[in-house]
Amino acid sequence: MALIIQKFGGTSVGTPDKIRNAASRIIQAANEGNQVVTVVSAMGKTTDDLVRLAGEITARPSKREMDMLLTTGEQITISLLAMALQDAGYEAESLTGWQAGVETEDVHGNARILNIDTKRIQQMLADGKIAVVAGFQGLTSSDNIATLGRGGSDTTAVALAAALRADKCEIYTDVTGVFTTDPRVVKHARKLPSISYDEMLEMANLGAGVLHPRAVEFAKNFGVRLEVRSSTEKENGTLVEEEATMENNLVVRGLAFEGNVTKITIEDLPNGLNTLSSVFSLLAENGVNVDIIIQSVNKQERTNISFSIETAILDETIELLERYKSSLQFGSIQHEDGLAKVSIVGSGMISNPGVAAQMFKALSEQDIMIKMVSTSEIKVSTVVDQQDMIKAIETLHDVFELDARQPVQQL
Repeated sequence: MALIIQKFGGTSVGTPDKIRNAASRIIQAANEGNQVVTVVSAMGKTTDDLVRLAGEITARPSKREMDMLLTTGEQITISLLAMALQDAGYEAESLTGWQAGVETEDVHGNARILNIDTKRIQQMLADGKIAVVAGFQGLTSSDNIATLGRGGSDTTAVALAAALRADKCEIYTDVTGVFTTDPRVVKHARKLPSISYDEMLEMANLGAGVLHPRAVEFAKNFGVRLEVRSSTEKENGTLVEEEATMENNLVVRGLAFEGNVTKITIEDLPNGLNTLSSVFSLLAENGVNVDIIIQSVNKQERTNISFSIETAILDETIELLERYKSSLQFGSIQHEDGLAKVSIVGSGMISNPGVAAQMFKALSEQDIMIKMVSTSEIKVSTVVDQQDMIKAIETLHDVFELDARQPVQQL
């Protein structure tokens, strides 16, 4: 008997019919002799509707009360899914995150899981029941409800798989697996049979929405066998594992992209040993997530620092920096919005130093201006004008022969 964790996202449980379809997937796994724990998100756009509802009450809702509000979305789904399983003749019981033993840090809006007490779930499984668990939520040490932030249900599922030592964690979504890039943007994007944890983590961090970075990190750290599958199509998905078992001769495995990027430049800073640490410690302490960073020093021993952020946090970032202008001792702040990040990812890039040059050449030939660049062993990210984002993705997808109509690229 195997233990399987199944996670269904909001689009996979968005209607009563989709909930019944999810129940049929769970029943199929149970009928094959498996123990099943299911993690679900809120139905469809429920979370967005709740955020909008809060906005009609106040422009500045407290994070604690937002967590109280948003966690009701998953509670609707778990009860309806448990009812569907019970109606089909199966013993099932729904659990909120805290009933499932999920303990989080004392943070609202983006808490991390600290521990999972699995006793209750293990007893349910021993009793032959299917556990239906609300994703995205847990309980703090001060007995407050906390949410895990964007993609939190993925994280709940993988964390449960690690805590329960499950044989497999299946992530059901509205696509059939992990593709070379978003198939809704590039029509001939190709599904990958497998991808390494490191490659998937880079793609998730760079904007690929199929899995949340924290979930991939959990899977890598605890060796969770992960598969991304379609909730409607009955076909194999994409395995996320330590080393990709197929197509591992690809130089570039996939493309990721993310719009609504803003470049901020802090001008005329003192070029001291503590300048960088002072600026970025301040940003980190105030929850500002910074991406690509560039520093340039001028002849007067002063320096400019540029970095990219999500456009949504532009105002609060500038407000924060201006508040500490005297202590940071900078001259002015400039910003450029309307940007996007386009990245190539692949473990084969480690031994192929010409990949970045090939990327830059391809973009320049399409008259796409590169504003910022960041690299690692297995990725190259560029910031371009958002109006050029789709053209950049399509160009790079062709250049690196990721098209489903093309033969697999050989080294």
